[in-house]
Amino acid sequence: MPGDALYTDLSGYYDLMCADIDYRAQSHCVHRLQQLFGNGGTRHLDLACGTGPHVRHFIDTGYTSGGLDINQPMLDRAAARCPEAQFSLQDMCGFAVEQPADLITCFLYSIHYSAELQRLQACIASVHAALAPGGLFCFNAVDKRRIDNASFVSHTARHTDGLFTFSSGWHYPGEGEQQLLRLRIEKTISNESQVWHDEHRMVAVSFAELSELLERYFEVHVLEHDYEKIVPWDQASGNAIFVCVKI
Repeated sequence: MPGDALYTDLSGYYDLMCADIDYRAQSHCVHRLQQLFGNGGTRHLDLACGTGPHVRHFIDTGYTSGGLDINQPMLDRAAARCPEAQFSLQDMCGFAVEQPADLITCFLYSIHYSAELQRLQACIASVHAALAPGGLFCFNAVDKRRIDNASFVSHTARHTDGLFTFSSGWHYPGEGEQQLLRLRIEKTISNESQVWHDEHRMVAVSFAELSELLERYFEVHVLEHDYEKIVPWDQASGNAIFVCVKI
């Protein structure tokens, strides 16, 4: 395998990289939020859907679900996982739908892939245009003011190709509208290891700034980043779930 081949096409390892994520709990929580805050409809669209694990759970819950992503290999895997769903190769910062959605989601901090404030604003406007009256936009985000540059999370998973260790962490330089998602992937076979490093350029916002952008289009509720219970954000933690009702 060439030195950068693993990261050039991450689609084959995406599910392994996310093996520690409880997709069912996340999807069930957002389903409850749709019942509590949304219009109760079941037309769902997942932005930056990756290989479609959330879409699968929403379909199994009774939704007509689909997704969009800018990575075709990811979408190919999503279509194999969810053959009854509709997937499209589109940028979440400028997309269109044939029918309005009742619920639009963007999991795993993917809203930050907007990369810059102007594109984030375009993403929010696209979501608003794609939602039915009373529709819900739900996503999670990190506050740039509360990022610990020294903090990383890691997990290890075994694959037929070897043992993989995935590490990731946020880095914010202290000013400006961009932060980095730093990734490290280590693959070990027979005591020999290869390591890949990468940095993804992400949009950086405070929750106050983000709320201001959203409130032009939505009634905004900010909740604690806990998919097991629904409670208001404590004004202190650095990540949160945003629940936005179209107005």
